[in-house]
Amino acid sequence: MSVDSTHNTPNESTRGLDRYFQISERGSSVKQEIIAGLTTFLAMVYSVIVVPSMLGAAGFDQSAVFIATCLVAAFGSLLMGLWARLPMAIGCAISLTAFTAFSLVLGQGVSIPVALGAVFLMGVVFTFITVTGIRGWIMRNMPTGIAHGTGIGIGLFLLLIAANGVGLVIKNPQAGLPVAFGDFVSLPVIMSLVGLAAILGLEKRRVPGGILLVIIAISVFGLIFDPNVKYHGLFALPTFGGDGSLLGSLDIMGALNPVILPTVLALVMTAIFDATGTIRAVAGQANLLTERGNIISGGKALTADSVSSIFAGFVGGSPAAVYIESAAGTAAGGKTGLTATTVGLLFVLMLFLAPVSYLVPSYATAPALMYVGLLMLSNVSKLDMNDSVDALSGLLCAVFIVLTGNIVTGIMLGFVSLVIGRVVSGDFKRLNIGTVIIAIALVVFYAGGWAI
Repeated sequence: MSVDSTHNTPNESTRGLDRYFQISERGSSVKQEIIAGLTTFLAMVYSVIVVPSMLGAAGFDQSAVFIATCLVAAFGSLLMGLWARLPMAIGCAISLTAFTAFSLVLGQGVSIPVALGAVFLMGVVFTFITVTGIRGWIMRNMPTGIAHGTGIGIGLFLLLIAANGVGLVIKNPQAGLPVAFGDFVSLPVIMSLVGLAAILGLEKRRVPGGILLVIIAISVFGLIFDPNVKYHGLFALPTFGGDGSLLGSLDIMGALNPVILPTVLALVMTAIFDATGTIRAVAGQANLLTERGNIISGGKALTADSVSSIFAGFVGGSPAAVYIESAAGTAAGGKTGLTATTVGLLFVLMLFLAPVSYLVPSYATAPALMYVGLLMLSNVSKLDMNDSVDALSGLLCAVFIVLTGNIVTGIMLGFVSLVIGRVVSGDFKRLNIGTVIIAIALVVFYAGGWAI
């Protein structure tokens, strides 16, 4: 009795994908990588709504920014996936978008072309720092405790962002602590908590694509029962030309004005530590670190991240960075560049499917982000409490990332406490010159009032 071997062996295209992305070598599968990519995409697709809204408030044409946001995410994620071959998605950074809109354009009165020129220059300087090895040097001189603390802090940050986004945690309107418990019986809160519990159960049972299943199920529920989730159609052709087009509208010479250059440097400094910390945290969560704690293909990952900001300035977007939401994909099993490539291709498709972005409510993706945040808290177990100065500096970094809502601030406080703690404890011989230089640079950055 003969057996049709075509059902038992992968076809040539699948084998090619496996070889190129080292899928089997990293313990994954093509199906798992695509599911992880779709999970990451759904977790970060909110950016195509948030970024145009923020820049629109500063006078940018929102339709043009929507196109730019999709192009930046597509370009950056494809570069990360096809070149660096890592499961990290890139998009317009929300924090740097806020700075561009509300501080640079509205606050300082900088014109939109000059602002885009500043984004372009930031990308150029950022790339120079990356390819010359300065950024890699910073990563290598990040103490173990602070590296793990950054992952813990980003996990807490994700939890806060997701919980606040659905109203589970709100700004406290009364005197006291800055946050308060939200409306427990509201639909977004109930669905977020039910979704999180479902993810915990599905992941315990090792159900393939469990996170993605929950996102889809809640989105369908919202479409049926939530009047705020409306079907707007499927297709919408993008318009690349017209009066509001931002493609190639940047003013680089205007951005070279001495008044603007400090802003460019502030963007660079923020991106160095914010994006670098995020990349390190996501790589750690996906077990993509070498025995020495360095990121596999770390140089390419950092370069893909920085080059994307150059592209963003040209197409009319805000500075780009690796998205924290990439951790949703790695939690779903993503281990290779096929995850990021899938995200990139979906953002290309998003150019023609703008109405679909309104079908995924915030309470559908919040459970995934909260789950990832909880997973990243496991970095606590990696802290070496026998070296209390290093471990507690890492925890200080983690706590202040979430208390200040700023990754760089937490890293700065972690470095400062580590250096001073080593000196006071008489353990200064364990300090290296790189750590001290980074600590001093961060203090000067903050003391000079350049921090974003």
